[in-house]
Amino acid sequence: MTDAPTPTAPRHRISRRIGSIAESATLAVDAKAKALKAAGRPVIGFGAGEPDFATPEAIVEAAVQAARDPKNHRYTPTAGLPELREAIAVKTARDSGFEVQAAQVLVTNGGKQAVYEAFATLLDPGDEVLLPAPYWTTYPEAIALAGGTVTQLDTDESSGFRVSVEQLEAARTPRTKALLFCSPSNPTGAVYSPSQVAEIGRWAVAHGIWVVTDEIYEHLVYGDATFSSMPVVVPELADTCVVLNGVAKTYAMTGWRVGWMIAPADVITAATNLQSHLSSNVANVSQRAALAAVAGDLTAVATMRAAFDRRRLTMVRMLSDIPGLVCVEPEGAFYAYPSVKALLGLELRGSRPQTSAELAAVVLEEAEVAVVPGEAFGTPGYFRLSYALGDDDLVEGVNRLAKLLAEAH
Repeated sequence: MTDAPTPTAPRHRISRRIGSIAESATLAVDAKAKALKAAGRPVIGFGAGEPDFATPEAIVEAAVQAARDPKNHRYTPTAGLPELREAIAVKTARDSGFEVQAAQVLVTNGGKQAVYEAFATLLDPGDEVLLPAPYWTTYPEAIALAGGTVTQLDTDESSGFRVSVEQLEAARTPRTKALLFCSPSNPTGAVYSPSQVAEIGRWAVAHGIWVVTDEIYEHLVYGDATFSSMPVVVPELADTCVVLNGVAKTYAMTGWRVGWMIAPADVITAATNLQSHLSSNVANVSQRAALAAVAGDLTAVATMRAAFDRRRLTMVRMLSDIPGLVCVEPEGAFYAYPSVKALLGLELRGSRPQTSAELAAVVLEEAEVAVVPGEAFGTPGYFRLSYALGDDDLVEGVNRLAKLLAEAH
């Protein structure tokens, strides 16, 4: 007589950790818009945060030359080409005033990998991260993957979508390990003043809290707004600060996939060890292109910024003329973040959308305009519209949106 088999617990086909990850909402909207376009529908997409400009020619030519050189057909050190790490250190001092060594730079496969590795390196299970909302859709997923817990701090129009030290202090607990800070902000375009940056930085130092600051939109500020790097205005923060950046937005290089993190040497060593198993080095040709970008001047950047500024003012004016929309003028990045709360629950083309996600679906189907709903950024009741697209498409898209929303009653 044989023993009966011991029952085993059912196993999930997909791990709970990975199964709990939400798809990037911004990329999902962009993919749907492109699929509808491919099917012949004249969709205008405000979804992806992607400049419509070509990568500057000098950068492309550097990549072409690199591709022909056999030395670029091999691995590089995991942390990146030594000359690129040095150039990023020089560029950082030039553009923000933050003096760092090349050994404090880790080159990553785009800004998203820098976000992931920063939190994977800093967090233990149960550590809490203060996350002002609206936030970029990737931040909470990267925190969760690292075993961290998100403490969301909501902001709105009344504060210009800026979190206060009073909010931060009210949310702080003994398990608070880090604050995610992003200025200029995706999705709102909010830019913190130098005094606000300094106040938050001093608060973090006083309580031993790490700051992970995303500076990828550093060059995209408008009007009287100015970019301030937190470890520059609060130098004593430098030993507990991670700076995230990349070439994607500044140089119209979203597809080249080059980002970086700047941190104290021990953090960079640990993150480099992680990357050595995760993805090894960034593609050589992309690194050579990034070297040409960061070592070059900012002439092309100024041209793109002027176009974004013009589109920003046009979009805000047009959105503000739509009854029911409230649009705070963005000071940086290339997004507008209007409230659509007054339109929710109204009848529109045979439906009564109750959420901004439902309203965005109606807008896509009926007006053939793709926007990202506020649910993706932790704050339902809003739309994010990128103005990193051609002027004619921008005007046509907002006109379609206005015409459709005028029917809501």
